[in-house]
Amino acid sequence: MQAVMVRETGGPEVLRLEEVDTPQPADGQVLIRVHAAAVNPIDWKYRRGSSPKQLPAVLGNDVSGTVEVSRADGFAAGDAVFGFTVSGGYAERAICPAGAIAKKPAAITHEQAAAIPVAGLTAWQALFDRAGLAAGQSVLISGAAGGVGHFAVQFASHAGARAIGIGSPRNREFVLGLGAEEFVDYTQQDVATAVSGVDVAFDAVGGEMTATLLSTVRAGGVLITIASAPPEQEAAARQVRAEMLFASPNPVQLAEIAELLADGAVQVEIEEVIPLAEVQRAHALSEAGHTRGKIVLAVA
Repeated sequence: MQAVMVRETGGPEVLRLEEVDTPQPADGQVLIRVHAAAVNPIDWKYRRGSSPKQLPAVLGNDVSGTVEVSRADGFAAGDAVFGFTVSGGYAERAICPAGAIAKKPAAITHEQAAAIPVAGLTAWQALFDRAGLAAGQSVLISGAAGGVGHFAVQFASHAGARAIGIGSPRNREFVLGLGAEEFVDYTQQDVATAVSGVDVAFDAVGGEMTATLLSTVRAGGVLITIASAPPEQEAAARQVRAEMLFASPNPVQLAEIAELLADGAVQVEIEEVIPLAEVQRAHALSEAGHTRGKIVLAVA
């Protein structure tokens, strides 16, 4: 089969499409023919060497495809599935544990399904599992037009919470269209003075934004970050709980998010679907940091 291999750290040019052996599923796993795979920031962080990963490797966590071989209860050859892979998603075939995938609803495409796992579960688990966001509460979301952020805005709105999105001016109408009740243009406004007293702040950007968001949270509120270490001491001084989240595979939540897409209650924004052979361009686009929603690789 063909797969994109990374044998050394560096720029997008180290991504090379090669012929490799097809992986074989163990007990509790399935082998899928990959139709689409999503690009996430962690992929190019691994590629650059800014996050550690043993090389050589096939990158990519998110996949959607068709089961070819099943060694897991509940899945059979021919099933359309999506979720997390353990063998790398930038490939024609991938191994997925049964506990990390769900069946794809017929009403959504493989490209849409591949965009869900990392971004969708990160937003879902941050807002509901960690922050306990409930109807009537307020949540401030940085990177509101990005892959994780655009899911977070919609999940919050769907749950009856008041979502406030932070982004650049070109994304104002997009974020408001997702269900945000307010939009803060960080290029023209001081976020810390524009917003105060929120129940939850969700940081998908990191850097200086993490500390900025902390100042907007009420005493007793929650700051969840996925991009920078949480300022725990400063948060404690403000009586705010600050935590960092790494999303975990959850097939029940995957299925629930997919049904929201199938029902039209939530949408997934795909910036571009790019052929696997053009993976270098996909990484360059993602790394530039201005993607609206997700970048997806078309595999087969």
